[in-house]
Amino acid sequence: MIELLTADTPNGKKISIMLEEIGFEYKVKKININPGGEFSKGEQFNTEFRKISPFSKIPVIIDHENNKETIFESGAILIYLGEKSNKFYEQKDRTKINQWLMAQMAYVGPMLGQHHQFHRYNSGKDKWGEERYFKITKTIYGDLDERLAQSKNLAGENYSIADIATFPWIARHDWHDIGLKNYKNLTRWYVEIANRSAVVKGYDLMNNGADIPKP
Repeated sequence: MIELLTADTPNGKKISIMLEEIGFEYKVKKININPGGEFSKGEQFNTEFRKISPFSKIPVIIDHENNKETIFESGAILIYLGEKSNKFYEQKDRTKINQWLMAQMAYVGPMLGQHHQFHRYNSGKDKWGEERYFKITKTIYGDLDERLAQSKNLAGENYSIADIATFPWIARHDWHDIGLKNYKNLTRWYVEIANRSAVVKGYDLMNNGADIPKP
């Protein structure tokens, strides 16, 4: 059984989606990363959590079938689960899968995250930041759309952990104000993934009725 310590964020949803896709038994332990209050800190900064997540980040998994092995960083968790299940991480495609997974981890997620901070949470406070990350987000949409004009999925024909990693970030397209429908290839990919039953269930990882946003 896999224990998933997480919060309701794109990085958290990656793992619940993957666990649903591979059909592993798992349970979710919610980590409150936004407790509120000017001087309060989330549970991710607790001493016990930092023992398994040294940068105080979610998600983390504990594999109770493997001597309670703990894995932090969502990309590393996806690789671990892909290897363990032998699904969505095909050996013949791993070089491409790794490239698109690392692109999400190092570029797509961090840049869209900055766009969220400036455009959604702190709108009107920093014009330079808002404009910079809006432009970067628009570039990312275009780059993904160009890739998906050439390929059914990010790493090739087959759906993989690279797609699972990227999808929850594009699922916040209504936060981005870029216009997902303006990118027909990205929209096609998004709709195909959004219609997968495991993705629908994994997206609602907190069982609070969360629906995947329509394009």
